[in-house]
Amino acid sequence: MDKCLHARFQALGHPTRLDVVERLLRAPATVSELAAAYSMALPPFTKHLAVLERAGLIRSVKQGRVRTCRIEAAALADMDRWFADRRSMWDARLDALGAYLKERNGR
Repeated sequence: MDKCLHARFQALGHPTRLDVVERLLRAPATVSELAAAYSMALPPFTKHLAVLERAGLIRSVKQGRVRTCRIEAAALADMDRWFADRRSMWDARLDALGAYLKERNGR
């Protein structure tokens, strides 16, 4: 598996980070807006954001004193392609199994 893809799946393995991504899918948000939903101090929360940013899932921009985060759609598209490739592989295998079983039972 691609290192980048591995890092993305690993980043989404934590419930807080997955929740942040779900939230950012609706619209960009400031760090303060995102952190308000959690009962943790800001430093540990920003570590979660750093993991998401290193994995390429989100991007943040600082304007003045405000940091705004947004989804990196290309990263999600890469993950979607990975799933689609596996889905088509399994569809082909299941179709072949179905054809085999139909042929075998049809004798």
